[in-house]
Amino acid sequence: MKRSLLAALNVLAACATIDPRKGHDEVADRVKERTGFDTGWNQGTPDDAAVAKRVNEMLAQGLDRDRAVQIALVNNRDLQATYEELGVSQADMVQAGLLSNPRISGALGTPLSGGASVAEIEGSLVMDFMSIFLLPLRRGVAAEAFAVSVARVANEALKVAAQTAEHLAHVQAAQKQVELRRVVAEAARGRAGMAERQHHAGNITDLEFAHERATFAQARIDLAQAEQHLALEREELNELLGLFGEQTGWKLAAELQEPQEKEPDLGGLEARAIRQRMDLAAFRRGTALVRRMVAVARASRITGILEIGVDIHQDPDGPIVAGPNLTLELPLFDQRTAYIAGLEAQQRQAERQLAGAGVRVRAEVRKAKARYLVARDMIESYRRSLMPLRERVLSETQLQYNAMQVGFVQLAEAKREQTEAYGAYIDALAEYWASRAELERAIGGPLDRAVVAAQEPK
Repeated sequence: MKRSLLAALNVLAACATIDPRKGHDEVADRVKERTGFDTGWNQGTPDDAAVAKRVNEMLAQGLDRDRAVQIALVNNRDLQATYEELGVSQADMVQAGLLSNPRISGALGTPLSGGASVAEIEGSLVMDFMSIFLLPLRRGVAAEAFAVSVARVANEALKVAAQTAEHLAHVQAAQKQVELRRVVAEAARGRAGMAERQHHAGNITDLEFAHERATFAQARIDLAQAEQHLALEREELNELLGLFGEQTGWKLAAELQEPQEKEPDLGGLEARAIRQRMDLAAFRRGTALVRRMVAVARASRITGILEIGVDIHQDPDGPIVAGPNLTLELPLFDQRTAYIAGLEAQQRQAERQLAGAGVRVRAEVRKAKARYLVARDMIESYRRSLMPLRERVLSETQLQYNAMQVGFVQLAEAKREQTEAYGAYIDALAEYWASRAELERAIGGPLDRAVVAAQEPK
């Protein structure tokens, strides 16, 4: 008997154990499968120092897409706060698996008159017996709530990864634009100086001289605007990466890549999104959670509270009397009808929200796909048509300038148009990679391969 009691107590103690890693490993697996990168959870342990050291090492190597996404997943402050949702949900799940504590009460009656000289003693030990029968249902509810948290946290990590990839592309483009505008400004400075000398010598008109001065002034303004845009884009990325202080002095390790020669297959993206999206998995789990809550409420609507215990009583100058105690709630006035009706309404609401989320996800995929296709077509238009034509125009204008068939203004205009075309191509390239990151977020995984479907509720 004693061994059985000890075994039962050990089981209950095990159920009450909190595992800090529970859920985090599952989130890490789902994120790594979809992005190829690890997540990190700061727990105030020596491992956190190792993560911080690794972040600084990656920053010292310079930022590219892989390093930026990896840093964001382990260092984004809002994401770290989201990871703690797993601890809260796990605590609720453990709490739901515990039996209600028994209640003990006692009373001591002292005679105030009469011949009795011995105090009257009364005590009872009771426990809610119905909580034992409802324990499996409560555990099921808590397990579904924990699964919802896992899916939600994984989805937030994937959003941060996609946003980081998108913002890095914008930073790379902004950096390239600054370099281009700086070259243009230096060239405009040189032409303005030469124009001033030619104007003094009487070789160019007042109009041509004013045109070169205006071109130089505009080039300086364009450079200042490009530098401001780069600074803002860097700060957006710093926020995603969780960087501050000296860490914000990082440099880029790579420029924007050219599009891949072979584009991935874009067929069946909506179906892949329905299978893979973690936010949809959270909606499905949430719907299953409400269904379980309705089941628990319906199971306890008639019985109410059922307490079983032991009473101990001793009358003055009498024997000690012990016996069972039974307390049963009579659901005469409150059969939890309103509460259950509210839960049933929540269930219907959750089912409709799930359906709406499916429609929204499909629309997001179609919009992201359209954006990606337009960006890809724009890249091809620049590479195969506009940029070669602008280079040819510049080359022909240079030949005519050398033959004194066109003036300096026409040559400068041709160079400006060729430079503008290249700058626009850089922006189109950034849009291409940003739209690809958005499309991968919309389908819940990489474009070039499918991943394991998000876990379905049982």
